[in-house]
Amino acid sequence: MYAPGEIKANGYTSYVLSPRVVSLVVKRHATLGQHITKGAPLVTLFSADVATGQTQYRLAKAQWNRLKKMKAGTVSEKEALIAQVEYEVAYSQLAAFGLTNTDIEQSIDLTPQSLGEYTLYAQTSGAILSDDFAQGQRVDSGTELMLIADEANLWVDAQLSANQTLNIAMDTPVKIKVNNRYYSAKVSQEAHTINQITRTRVVRLTVENTDHTLHPGMFTDVYFSFQADRKALAVPESALMRTADGDWSVFVAGEANEFTATDVELGKKFVGMQQIIGLKEGVRVVTHGAFFVMSEQAKTGFDPHNH
Repeated sequence: MYAPGEIKANGYTSYVLSPRVVSLVVKRHATLGQHITKGAPLVTLFSADVATGQTQYRLAKAQWNRLKKMKAGTVSEKEALIAQVEYEVAYSQLAAFGLTNTDIEQSIDLTPQSLGEYTLYAQTSGAILSDDFAQGQRVDSGTELMLIADEANLWVDAQLSANQTLNIAMDTPVKIKVNNRYYSAKVSQEAHTINQITRTRVVRLTVENTDHTLHPGMFTDVYFSFQADRKALAVPESALMRTADGDWSVFVAGEANEFTATDVELGKKFVGMQQIIGLKEGVRVVTHGAFFVMSEQAKTGFDPHNH
C-alpha cells in the first residue's frame, strides 16, 4: 500500500537550544548545518539578570568562605547557616539560568565588563537544523535559538487517508523511496486523530540514516507491506498510459503481436508496481515500452483506443 510521507527530525533525540532568561545575543560559535558534538559551545549571551546573579554569587561565596576560615566559637551557628544558604541559593540561581558548574565557579574571576555574559552548550551531538537569530538580537526566555538533531535516526510521517482502516502493527517493515533509492523503515507510532484539513492520519516510521543521505523536510514515497487475502494483478508503473479521456490504460498483446489499449482502474500502489483492475488473469500486457508502442501506432494513424 502506498502513502506520501515527509522526513522529519527525531523529536526524541533532538534538542532545542533556548535561553532561560531574557538575553542579548553576543556571539555565535556554530552555524546552520554544522555537525557538533555534545558539550560544544554554541552561542554566548548577555543578561542583566545573570550579571546580578553572578554578583550575588561572588558576595555570597566570599562571605561563606570567610566564615568557614574563622575559628570555632567566633561565629554563631545561625550566622554560619544563613551564609551557607545564601551561597547555595546564589549558586542555584545561576544554574537555573543555564550556566554550567564550570562557568559558575569562574564567575569569581570575571572582570566587571564580562559580568552577565554566559555561554550555552550543546546537550547532544548532531547537526544544527535551524539557527534563526542574529548577533545583537534580544531574545526572550524560551526562544528557540537552534535546533540540534541526530540525523542517524529520523522520523517519516506517512499520511494515510482517513478512510483507510488498516491495522498497522508496531515494527511492521516498510519501504520508503527518496530520489529513486529505497530505504528500510519500521512503524513506530500511529496517530488516532484525523487532520481536519487534509483528512489524513499519521503513521510514524523510524529510518536509519547512518550515511546521512536523508534530511528533514524531504518528501518520500512510503510503501507498506501486508498479507493479502487474494492475489492482485499488478504491473510496472511504466506500463500505464493516459488516454485522451484522461483514463488509465495498458497495452494488451493479442495474436500476431497486435497491441490494443485497454482501459483499467487503478488499485493499490506497491513498491515500483501498480495494481490494476479490469483485466483477466493470464492476459499479456506490455510492461516496458508502452510509450513507444503508442507512438508507433500514432505514426501509422491507428487509434489504439478505437475512437
